[in-house]
Amino acid sequence: MTAVELGLPAVRGNPDTAGRPGTPLLVDRFGRIATDLRVSLTDRCNLRCTYCMPAEGLDWLPKPDLLTDAELARLLDVAVTRLGVTDVRFTGGEPLLRPGLDEVVVATAALRPRPRISMTTNGLTLARRAEGLAAAGLDRVNVSLDTLDPARFRTLTRRDRLDDVFAGLAAARAAGLAPVKVNTVLMRGVNEDEAVPLLRFCLEHGYQLRFIEQMPLDPQHGWDRDDMVTAEEILAALRTAFTLDPEPGGRGGAPAEKWLVDGGPAVVGVIASVTRPFCAACDRTRLTADGQVRNCLFSRTETDLRALLRGGASDEEVAAAWRGNSWAKAAGHGINDAGFDQPDRPMSAIGG
Repeated sequence: MTAVELGLPAVRGNPDTAGRPGTPLLVDRFGRIATDLRVSLTDRCNLRCTYCMPAEGLDWLPKPDLLTDAELARLLDVAVTRLGVTDVRFTGGEPLLRPGLDEVVVATAALRPRPRISMTTNGLTLARRAEGLAAAGLDRVNVSLDTLDPARFRTLTRRDRLDDVFAGLAAARAAGLAPVKVNTVLMRGVNEDEAVPLLRFCLEHGYQLRFIEQMPLDPQHGWDRDDMVTAEEILAALRTAFTLDPEPGGRGGAPAEKWLVDGGPAVVGVIASVTRPFCAACDRTRLTADGQVRNCLFSRTETDLRALLRGGASDEEVAAAWRGNSWAKAAGHGINDAGFDQPDRPMSAIGG
């Protein structure tokens, strides 16, 4: 499905860049520079998390619409060598479902200057893939895990695979994909009672936990602010069992505020996209599996790089279009504005 079919204006050329400085970097009108690229490798997933998609799944992107490995490698080369991208995060859907993932990682690790390479995964098949991905050049992983309870995991994900996630986490740690980070979304009436047990689990196993406020990116458009467990509530729950102190030095452009647990060195992070927006320090740009570049998770527009590639555009023409997309980035995501309009694409189609 194309951006136009999704109701998104797809810009095939270079957006208005009046006043843009001559830098080759991905700068915007507010002085931010995007150096962190999130790449969705597929919109498909082998879980059916209740807050992410319906039980029957979604209408997946047709294979001809997806970037080929060659197209993906070319866009990664443009991003790193022409646009100043220093960090590449592979996401989905579930990136481990992408055929040839190891080869994609190898090609990315061969770029110069070499970017830092990470992946966000649900971990279901990570146990048998972690060692090979580390050898290919993957630096670290984030694994999504919202509960430690098998019955609750089945209810949340509609799959009985919690042991596979645990095995994937252990395999990532053994393969040296460090730090192994765990991403958790707490939801009211569902799993908000697990803040302390999840942190204890991560401390015990040497994983770094990050809580993420639930965001309005579900395909059902059923997000309710009242169901979201806020950063303040998460921190209050953790403080019933741990001492938390702000990590010295601040977070810079990182999305998570980090807290030293019981004096450190262990830390826990909280990503408060809704209640404590960090848009002013955002350094991310996003590429969807069908070749659309987005300057924000909540953007209502996309720039169609796939069409440029398939239309014979040069690398510099592709880079110019990407720069134009970044230049048009809004000051913030607008979740807390009265007129906020949730994107038509769900999280699984955008990439985290």
